[in-house]
Amino acid sequence: MLNIPIFFDTIEQVKQFNQAITPFSCDFDLISGRYIVDAKSLLGIYSLDLSKPLELLVHTDDASETAKIKEAVAPYVRK
Repeated sequence: MLNIPIFFDTIEQVKQFNQAITPFSCDFDLISGRYIVDAKSLLGIYSLDLSKPLELLVHTDDASETAKIKEAVAPYVRK
């Protein structure tokens, strides 16, 4: 399992993020406080408070897939 902090500055970033993770076969959850939604669901993401940092949980143990996922979500990780 992979845990990545995610930040969105615009609604367009939410759409791009969703498109970036959709091709992967593993499950993704976004966590905001006590709320957990499927990160592949745009409506689910929009139901969260996007002004706060989110936590992305990636349900995979495949090392090669993990590297590709980290690369795909890199634009949404604030350093």
